[in-house]
Amino acid sequence: MKYIEIQGVEQTFKTKKGNFPALRDINLTVAKGEFVTLIGHSGCGKSTLLNLIAGLTVPTEGVLLCADREISGPGPERAVVFQNHSLLPWLTCFENVYLAVERVFSATENKAQLKARTDAALAMVGLTPAAQKRPGEISGGMKQRVGIARALSMEPKVLLMDEPFGALDALTRAKLQDELLDIVARTHSTVVMVTHDVDEAVLLSDRIVMLTNGPAATIGEVLTVDLPRPRNRVALADEPRYQQCRKAVIDFLYTRQAHVEKVA
Repeated sequence: MKYIEIQGVEQTFKTKKGNFPALRDINLTVAKGEFVTLIGHSGCGKSTLLNLIAGLTVPTEGVLLCADREISGPGPERAVVFQNHSLLPWLTCFENVYLAVERVFSATENKAQLKARTDAALAMVGLTPAAQKRPGEISGGMKQRVGIARALSMEPKVLLMDEPFGALDALTRAKLQDELLDIVARTHSTVVMVTHDVDEAVLLSDRIVMLTNGPAATIGEVLTVDLPRPRNRVALADEPRYQQCRKAVIDFLYTRQAHVEKVA
C-alpha cells in the first residue's frame, strides 16, 4: 500500500552564484509500516529530500503525497528527529516531550491524559528515571532518546529521522539502533531515515534508497533488504544475505559513485 508518494520532484536553490540544482527527477513510494533509509555521499540531497517529506520546504517541481494528501507544510502526522536533538535547555526531559503532546492533543484531552502520554513516551525509550532532569544533566545518547520520545509522543504516522545517531559513540549508537528496531516493531511506524552508515542502513531497513552524487542528485538504485525480522546484529554478522546487501551498498557508493572531495 502506497503511503508516501514522491512524484517527479526537483529542488533548486537560489544562491549568490546562481541556481543550484540539489535534486532532480525523484520518484519514490514508501509503503505503510515500511522502514526506508536514504544513503549517499555528503551533498547528495538526503536531508533536502527528508525536509521535503517533512513539509519544511516546498519542491521546485513535482508533488509529494502522504496518505493521498499533498504535503504542503509540516504536520503532526509526520514527526522529525534531527541529528541535533533540538531540546529546550531550560526545560526538563518531561517538559520537552510534554510541549509536543500539548500541541497535538490539548484540544481533545485533559491534563491528566496529556501527562500520561508524556510518561508513556519517556518509558518507551527507557527515560522514566531521567524525566525531571534537564538536557545539560544527561548524556548525548539520552538527549537523542528524548528527541525520539518527543517525536513518538505525537503518535505520528511517519517518523522522519535525519542521522539521529550520527554524533554518538559506537556503543551508544548500537544500543539506540536496537531500541529503534524494538520501538518500530511495536508501533508499526512508517520510517524514512537519512544515514551515512552502511551497516546501520542494512540492519534497520526494508529498503535502502541510494542517491547519486550532487549536484542534481537523483535515485541511483533501490535495494530491498529481505532479512527476516526481528533482527539481531550478532546473528546477522554471519548471515550471507546481510553481507550481500552490505557489499551492494558499498559497491554503489565507493565504486559506481566514487566521490572525490574538492579542495578549497
